[in-house]
Amino acid sequence: MDMETYRGALIDKRGELVGGSAVKPLQWTMENNSGRQGDMADQATGNNEVHVQLKRKQTDAKILQAIEEALDRIEQGTYGTCRDCGEMIAEARLKAIPWTRVCIACKEKQKA
Repeated sequence: MDMETYRGALIDKRGELVGGSAVKPLQWTMENNSGRQGDMADQATGNNEVHVQLKRKQTDAKILQAIEEALDRIEQGTYGTCRDCGEMIAEARLKAIPWTRVCIACKEKQKA
């Protein structure tokens, strides 16, 4: 496993999340949807957009935490080892989700 490749992917993803995206900032969305302008459908759409952005922020925060933990595991020399079973995580899984903590078999057990 080439740790520098994974470290680079993790740092790139962290920068993408911290740097923000093209999505309107949540504060702007809330301020522009707080008024009682438009009909009920417009208001519902605005409320839904705020909800979606809140969920996205929560998801981004969880991913950022997982990225930081993965970077720590690289430093500790435990990156790529499944937290649950201790087996090596497949490289294909690490390439797809470099911040993952578990192998695919253990992830499937969690879902069951």
